Amino acid sequence: MTYDFKLKPKKSQVQMIEMYLETCKKVYNYALRERKDWVNSRKSPINFFSIHSEYIISPNKQRPTYNSQCKSLTDAKKIYPQLKEPHSQVLQQTLRTLEAAFVNMWERGFGFPRFKKKMRSFLYPSVKQKWVGDGWVKLPKIGKVKMRMSRPISNGFVLKQIRVVKRASGYFVQLIYQLSVNIPETPIQGYPLGVDIGLDSYLATSEGELVKRPRFFNQLHGKLKSLQRRLKNKKKGSNNWQKLQTQIARVYQKIHDTRKDWHFKLAHHLCDQAGMMFVEDINFKAWAKGLFGKHTLDAGFGQFFNILSYICWKRDVYFLKVDKDYTSQICPNCNTQTGKKNLNNRIHNCPNCGYQTNRDVAASQVIRNRGLVAVQRGLGGFPHERLHQDAVGQPVNEIASGGVLSGSIFDWR
Repeated sequence: MTYDFKLKPKKSQVQMIEMYLETCKKVYNYALRERKDWVNSRKSPINFFSIHSEYIISPNKQRPTYNSQCKSLTDAKKIYPQLKEPHSQVLQQTLRTLEAAFVNMWERGFGFPRFKKKMRSFLYPSVKQKWVGDGWVKLPKIGKVKMRMSRPISNGFVLKQIRVVKRASGYFVQLIYQLSVNIPETPIQGYPLGVDIGLDSYLATSEGELVKRPRFFNQLHGKLKSLQRRLKNKKKGSNNWQKLQTQIARVYQKIHDTRKDWHFKLAHHLCDQAGMMFVEDINFKAWAKGLFGKHTLDAGFGQFFNILSYICWKRDVYFLKVDKDYTSQICPNCNTQTGKKNLNNRIHNCPNCGYQTNRDVAASQVIRNRGLVAVQRGLGGFPHERLHQDAVGQPVNEIASGGVLSGSIFDWR
């Protein structure tokens, strides 16, 4: 569990935190430069050289690693006294972050790590329980810093790490707690709910609920435009330029915080209604590159799905992603292929069975049906009562009408 609280540091403590961030940035960039130089020294072809310059590093020099750079950092402290001012583990953790960036590049296909213009956080990886009290946190070499405890900390958890984060609205501390307990997998139980997302309505549920899409960015777009227009006329790096940059950053943080808070509240609202949650498996990166990319990014569907899956796990609600294809072209009542609909056609009207409802609601009901079929196949069939299925093994009228499967593990009542 991570608890995020706002800090209320003194001026001297603010200077210390800023010094920590600046030193961490320099250590990170120096270590990255050392690694890039080693890589570039091995890039030159054997039969010709560049007309500009070449990296000349001894062929016997080993590739810089976390352990070797930590040893070099210890030696550098004897030459540069300013490296002794931050806590030693904070600088070591900075090098570990760089190592993780290279591991992500090798194993997960990420891009080559880049130099940092700003360092926004630093981490204490090893802490003591007595460093956190009622309304304060002790940061080594910085001292006791007041914090605004907006919620109580759960009993039984052990403090593992402390991270200090700088944001546009101030400084925050993230307290990472851990509890040694085995958490079983979320059981398949309760009422099923399908969720379909879109831009006309933010989402539609299989119960017929339509949630209006809030326009987080559009509401403050005028203010951002005004501030950025004023920023254009300021000299880069001046005091007025810095002040406007801070105001713009605060507006962006307000948009981010408002969106995230709304996502959490909506996720809890959906979990209040169901024991199983089914959503579409969508590639949001590709979706954001389409015609409505700006509105898609403003809605934050990817963040919402991550939050929804976490809230479902936390509240013991089964969460599953299903195939997204043709959800708007199938009748949820009779499983008939109705064909592609135009975007201005917001009503689903089945020519086969006459089932009529909102287009997004029909798609969410198809998602619910697919989720139930996936769950059934994973279990090898329901133990007490089998769903009525058609020739292709998909549930039909009983599911679409929201009937009760009495005696089965899906007791919808």
